[in-house]
Amino acid sequence: MLDHRATQLTGLLLPLADRHLLLPNVAVAELIDFQRGEPASDAPPWYLRQVTWRDRQLPLISFEAACGESGVVGERARIVVLNALGGRPTLKFIALVIQGIPRSYKLDSQLSYVDVPLCPLELAAVQVGEHVARVPDLMGLEALLVEAGLA
Repeated sequence: MLDHRATQLTGLLLPLADRHLLLPNVAVAELIDFQRGEPASDAPPWYLRQVTWRDRQLPLISFEAACGESGVVGERARIVVLNALGGRPTLKFIALVIQGIPRSYKLDSQLSYVDVPLCPLELAAVQVGEHVARVPDLMGLEALLVEAGLA
């Protein structure tokens, strides 16, 4: 008998202003309320500022701006705290602006890839329910922070 647990994964669909990102739920540490604050000066447009989470200061990133588009902070904005994957002692978590509440989806190994233009920080696009979702390059986001001297 086939064991479906080995081929299924729970993913989170993160709503952005102009697209959805798809991440495994284990990549997300927590969803928190948006924190207003002064934008960082002399920083790349994708780096918004530091935010406080569990007595830590985390870099807050706009994924849209990191892809070269305008980042928007709407009235439903939230912050998703992501687990950093690179093993850097100074970068354990990254904060990302999203535009609403993530939705959970059961995914299997039969994801349907979609042929759409991708930004350099997107690895693939897949169909999830009625949405085309992009798979973000989390290591690429970390590299952006390191290259900019922000991590």
